[in-house]
Amino acid sequence: MGPAIRRRRTWTAFAFLAPSLLGMIIFFVFPLIMTVVYSFTAFDLSNAPRWNNFANWKFLFGGDPLIGQAALNTLWFVAILVPVRIAGAMLVAWALTRARRSSGALRTLYYLPALVPPVASTIAFVFLLNPATGPVNRLLEAVGIQGPGWFTDPSWSKPALVMLGLWVLGDIMVIFLAALLDVPTEQYEAAELDGANGLQRFRHITIPNMAPVLLFALITGVIAALQYFTEPAVASSTAMGKSSVGAGTSTTLGWPDGSTLTYGQLLYSKAFGANLFGYASAMAVVLLVVAGAVTFVLLRRFSSFSPEVAS
Repeated sequence: MGPAIRRRRTWTAFAFLAPSLLGMIIFFVFPLIMTVVYSFTAFDLSNAPRWNNFANWKFLFGGDPLIGQAALNTLWFVAILVPVRIAGAMLVAWALTRARRSSGALRTLYYLPALVPPVASTIAFVFLLNPATGPVNRLLEAVGIQGPGWFTDPSWSKPALVMLGLWVLGDIMVIFLAALLDVPTEQYEAAELDGANGLQRFRHITIPNMAPVLLFALITGVIAALQYFTEPAVASSTAMGKSSVGAGTSTTLGWPDGSTLTYGQLLYSKAFGANLFGYASAMAVVLLVVAGAVTFVLLRRFSSFSPEVAS
C-alpha cells in the first residue's frame, strides 16, 4: 500500500470520526478545561472572571463549614447505599431465576419502579413515610411498634433514602438477571456432582462469571452516589413542606439538621444559589478527581480477581 493511499484512508477515517471528535471537544474537553481555569477565579456570571489564585481551594479545604458534613454524608451513601442496592438486586435476580410460574409478570413488577421519575418516587416515599399520617407508621402502630420519624429524624433520613434506593433497583436487577441466566448450567452441575453446596457454587461459579457485570454495577453505582442529588434534595424540601429545591443555602438544604446534605447539593447551591461559580468549579474538579481515582482503584482491584488474568 502506497503512502498516498494510506494518507487518503487516514483522512477518510478522520472525516467519519470528525462529528464525534468535535462533539467531544466542544461538550467535554473544553468545558473540563474551563472548569479547571474557573476554579482559580472569582466568577459570578454578572462580572468577568477575576483571578484569585488559590482562594477557592483554600476555602474548600479549610474554610467551608458545610463541606465536611456534605462529604461525610456522600461517603455514607457510597459505602451503604451502593452495596445494599447491589446485594438487593442480586437477591431479586436470583429469586426470579428460580421462579417457576409467572416469572415474566414478576420481572415486570420488580422493574416497574425503576421507570418512575426520581422526583415522583421521592415525593411518594416522603408521604408514605410521614411519621404522623403515613401508612407505614400507621401499620407499625397497629402491631404495637412506634414508627420512627423517617425524613424528619436525622438518624432515619439516610436509611429512608436507602429504602427508596432498594425500591427502584430494577435497573440493576435486569442486568444481573441477564448475567445469571448466562452462567453455563454445566458448571453448576459439575460442582454439584463434586459435592459443592449452594454457597460454594455461588462463590466459585456465579461470582466469577458475573465479575464484569458486578464491576459495572459497582463503578456506575459509586459514581452516581458521589453525585447523589435529586432524591435527598426533593426529600428534604418535601418533608419541610417547601416547593423549592436547592435554593442557595436555605433551611431546606440537607434538612433535617444537614443529615441529607450531599456534595452534589452543596455544589449546586454554591453555583446556582450563591453564584459562586469559581468555588463551585473547584468543587467540581475535586469530584471529578475522586470519581476518577475510585474508578481506577476498582479497575485495578478487579484485574487482580479477573478469571482471564488468573488463568
